[in-house]
Formats: sequence, C-alpha cells, structure tokens
Amino acid sequence: MGCGHFRTDVSYLPDLEAYLADLLRNRERLAAFANADPWAKAEATPSDDEIARVRRLGQRVRQDLDELTDEDRAQIREAVALVRRSRGVSLGMPRVRQPLPDLRPESTGGPA
Repeated sequence: MGCGHFRTDVSYLPDLEAYLADLLRNRERLAAFANADPWAKAEATPSDDEIARVRRLGQRVRQDLDELTDEDRAQIREAVALVRRSRGVSLGMPRVRQPLPDLRPESTGGPA
C-alpha cells in the first residue's frame, strides 16, 4: 500500500475491507495485551498511516462505484464475481506451510 506503483481495482475491494478489519482487530488485541513490553507492542501494532491508507483506498473505490449508473454497477458486479472465482487473493499476512513429515525410516546409525 505504501508503494507508488501499487494499483487496485474494484475486484479487490472485499480483500481490502478484510485486510482493514484485520489491521483494526490486531491493533485492538495488541492494545489490550497488558504484559507486553512497550517496544514490542509498538513494533507489532499496525501504524495509523497504514490503516488510513487502506481506508482511503477502499473509500476511493467505493466512491468510484457510487458515481456509476445502476446498469454499470450491475455489470461490474457480474465481472467482479467472475474474476474473483478465477483467482485466490489474500492481502493479509503470508501463510507459512507446515513442514512435510519426514517419511524416511529412522537410521540406526550403523551401515546398512
């Protein structure tokens, strides 16, 4: 969101809204965490700037939609539904896969 080359479109609006909700939830959770060191809370807490940028971006997309005719909005809703079915998007934290189990038999330490 801080990159000058970042662009989005209406098809990403649900993801932007979910990301904003995650940021706000994380901020509230961290604020309620009384036993954390202040520096750790400051580092982990989403910044007000990031929250504001995501909020503004979502508002801009919704404002652009509001300026369209009902017919244009209906066409965009159909197109967005088609595009979203064909891709999986997550703007939240990257997911880390669980390591694969080691399926090799245990070594006895000696030559076979």
